[in-house]
Amino acid sequence: MVDPDFDVHLQELRRGTIVLASLQLLRTPGYGYGLLEQLASAGFATDANTLYPLLRRLEKQGYLDSEWNTDDPRPRKFYRTSPAGIRLAAIMTAEVAAIASATAALPTGD
Repeated sequence: MVDPDFDVHLQELRRGTIVLASLQLLRTPGYGYGLLEQLASAGFATDANTLYPLLRRLEKQGYLDSEWNTDDPRPRKFYRTSPAGIRLAAIMTAEVAAIASATAALPTGD
């Protein structure tokens, strides 16, 4: 069990990983609800109130492209990682690996 006082710090740590995971998963086009399910099954649990604003922000920044699918009775917006988003994901992946390596090299105090 994690100390409740740690929640805010853990949430900050996870926020960037949700961005990276979303960019990676949306290399194959998908819509918000499906992405929520994919993220959860990959171990990146988040909620819709976090994900949908994130998707809109990444789209506005040019890291996601979108298109409406109106073939179904209820139109849905599909997202796909843009070329800029693919570059950002590659940079973020390298940075996460560097942080993990640096963290593993820190003394644990045991």
